[in-house]
Amino acid sequence: MFDTVDVHAHILPQSYRDALDELGIQTEKEDGFPEPRWSAEEHRAFLDEMGGSFQVVTISSPHPHRGDDARALEQARAINDETAAFCRLRPGQLGFCTYLPLPNVAGSLEEAARGFDELGAVGVKVPSNACGLYLGNEAFAPLYEYLDRRSAVAIIHPTAPSAVPAGTFTVQLKPMYEFLADTTRSVIDLLMMGMLERYPNIRWVVPHCGSFLPEVAHRMVGISHILVPQGKMREVDVMRGIRSLYFDLAGTAQPVMLDALLKVADPTHLLYGSDYPYTPAPIVLKTKQALEQDPLLADIKDDVFSRNAARLFGLS
Repeated sequence: MFDTVDVHAHILPQSYRDALDELGIQTEKEDGFPEPRWSAEEHRAFLDEMGGSFQVVTISSPHPHRGDDARALEQARAINDETAAFCRLRPGQLGFCTYLPLPNVAGSLEEAARGFDELGAVGVKVPSNACGLYLGNEAFAPLYEYLDRRSAVAIIHPTAPSAVPAGTFTVQLKPMYEFLADTTRSVIDLLMMGMLERYPNIRWVVPHCGSFLPEVAHRMVGISHILVPQGKMREVDVMRGIRSLYFDLAGTAQPVMLDALLKVADPTHLLYGSDYPYTPAPIVLKTKQALEQDPLLADIKDDVFSRNAARLFGLS
């Protein structure tokens, strides 16, 4: 058994950088956050420093689709091929989730199948929104039907919201607030549009301690008690839906977010995440040590850091 299974880590393969360059996307300009330095060699050194770990890597933000479905699929194929090749360098320590070129559903179905059946992917990665379509959108139903049949793991990662007020501070530094808001918006969309009920075999992983979901969960319940009897919204078991989700602890889990998450989440669905390399290795190691010593996790530490994720991904 691995000492640590890290479900929230990223790579920046050359094919991904090429896709961004071709589309004229500058990471720092779009997200307000500088693109971290990354190389395969430094990443493997980080794995060695972590010791006894398995890591699931994905592509982060920006999401490189700007309206051309055919080109987005070509770019996705190149990104997934390079990501799979990187993981083959450490087959006992690295797995990956297939990057899907959403909102191209046909292309995403093709890449999801190729990822599972040819490349050895352990799941898929989806953005919080794809060209303005959020995860509860009916257009994604064919993809969800496929993922449901595969009992697939789907890792959500925030990307820039489809529309934000110009000139506000949070637009300048999207990871500070907008990423959390967009993730929350998208998961609420999944929940309230009934996608979790229709496709119960998809294992959704929500990043960053659930973003704002723990803080608004009981408000959603309270609002539904008012609006459902008036026929203003469909009845949804909010807390059951939330407890069906998995949550990684990447980001600033202490001192508030972890406490809030534990009040709404199934503790067997909590997963460790480093957010490397967007969080530099020294900070990752310091944060991980603090989490390991947190009394809130005292009785479930081994589950959170390895066993829950090992069960989710079928790791031995």
